[in-house]
Amino acid sequence: MISKEAMDYQAGDIVQAEVRSGRYVAELMELNGPRALVKVLAVLAHPEQGDLHQPYNPDVAMFHERRALSYTEKTTVLIRDLQPYAGEVPNYTESLRAAVTSSIQSLDRLNRWTAKALESIRQLEKEYKL
Repeated sequence: MISKEAMDYQAGDIVQAEVRSGRYVAELMELNGPRALVKVLAVLAHPEQGDLHQPYNPDVAMFHERRALSYTEKTTVLIRDLQPYAGEVPNYTESLRAAVTSSIQSLDRLNRWTAKALESIRQLEKEYKL
């Protein structure tokens, strides 16, 4: 039985696909039950690093390094993780560069927040006379 979600898509459609914490522009190659085979065309968001079950914890047994999927790499995704993509498909290399830069900027912002929060809590520690 074909799901309602699957009826909304057909081979050749350009979609946005969520894959292991990354987000991609991809071409839908085929539908197979609850899954779809897609071919990566561009990177919208680089996959997150580390343990997804313990986000922002560097002290985990295995800190996962996740690479972005390659240009034209094929992967299967759940149909529910697809969305239509409107607009021009970005160049893969440029989109990867932008996704990596955005990821670095987010981590830098988190580093600066951590430093500011630590400074504040240290000041409160003094005020509490602990």
